[in-house]
Amino acid sequence: MIITRSPLRVSLGGGGTDLASYYSEHGGFLVAAAIDKYVYITQHRTFQPEIIIKYSKLERAASVGQIEHPIFREALKMMGVTDPHIELTSMADIPGGTGLGSSGSFTTALLKALHAYNKSLVSPAELAEQACEIEINRLREPIGKQDQYIAAVGGITAFTFHRDGRVEFRPCRISEETLFNLEDNLLLFFTGYSRSASAILRDQNDRSRQNDPAMLDNLHFTKELGLKSLACLESGDLEEFARLMDVHWQRKKARSSGMTNAHINDWYDHAMASGALGGKLIGAGGGGFLMFYAGDKRRLRHAMREKGLQEVRFRFDFEGSKVVAQN
Repeated sequence: MIITRSPLRVSLGGGGTDLASYYSEHGGFLVAAAIDKYVYITQHRTFQPEIIIKYSKLERAASVGQIEHPIFREALKMMGVTDPHIELTSMADIPGGTGLGSSGSFTTALLKALHAYNKSLVSPAELAEQACEIEINRLREPIGKQDQYIAAVGGITAFTFHRDGRVEFRPCRISEETLFNLEDNLLLFFTGYSRSASAILRDQNDRSRQNDPAMLDNLHFTKELGLKSLACLESGDLEEFARLMDVHWQRKKARSSGMTNAHINDWYDHAMASGALGGKLIGAGGGGFLMFYAGDKRRLRHAMREKGLQEVRFRFDFEGSKVVAQN
């Protein structure tokens, strides 16, 4: 039995500049944080010669090529696993389609399990690149590299996406006091909407490749916000960081008509009038989680409960993708 896990994530600034359609021409930058909500993969040897894949569906296959789930299939192919005596199961603390990067977390956790199965070592950067190879290059998903990298690396991390595809990353230099204040005052609320980010990201991809001036100006501005957000975190100026979250959200809404809706706008405005200093929707948009930096936590929580939004409390994860158990 092998059990692995990868953390989900929240973006803290610069999100959207990690897509190749943007960074391959202009370079990208963002800050992301891994949180203590996870995607788990278990691997077990079956008694009968049969590949069993369990997720929201149950698959039984005689060979890897017959597996319907694209990421399971491509990960097994990439890792050269052909053993018909294998059972793989995925579980998650929070369902997919909620803006917390669950696909990247799933892929890195799966690859980590298969590396353990093959008794091979893999660095966080290699793990992230393998996950990107599967999702972006093989399956042609219109996504960036943020989710795979922050899941593999963990922590509160600054990422630079170079034009040639290289990704540099370093932990943010945050004081202990700032870290505790950030954890205490960042609040996450579920909108009740799950969605696929593909349509929004595909529109961003297409417009970036076409050098759409409005989209490029938006992403240039967003990259600068990422750099400013990092500076605020490292200097401990969390009130300015919160203000930049709000600026980020106002610009993000302009990126796509599907980014928000009347309910999300109402909840956001209510939060900002009820103790939030800044906030934004996490992920590509259209649903998922609203995250706020609270000036008055008690008032904000009460206001969101009034609106029927469920809070998900979290701490940061500094371990990244890891093997939890192996025997």
